[in-house]
Amino acid sequence: MKMVLDAKILEALARVAKAPLPADREASLFDAGVIDSFDLVDFVADLEKEFNVKVPDNDLHPSKFESLAKIAAYLSSQGAA
Repeated sequence: MKMVLDAKILEALARVAKAPLPADREASLFDAGVIDSFDLVDFVADLEKEFNVKVPDNDLHPSKFESLAKIAAYLSSQGAA
């Protein structure tokens, strides 16, 4: 299940990525230059469509979407599969 979730997140990330995706699931996507705060809104909108979840505005914070691991944990907590 986690691998499928990760793969779908990576597909969405690839659509907005400005740099190669880090191999480490815990690596900061912001520090690696993959996305920036401007990309976050588009990326999260893509995740909402892909996973059929709604991310409330107060959750739209870079710390929740810092790494693949954090994104997967957040989406799992929102009922994504």
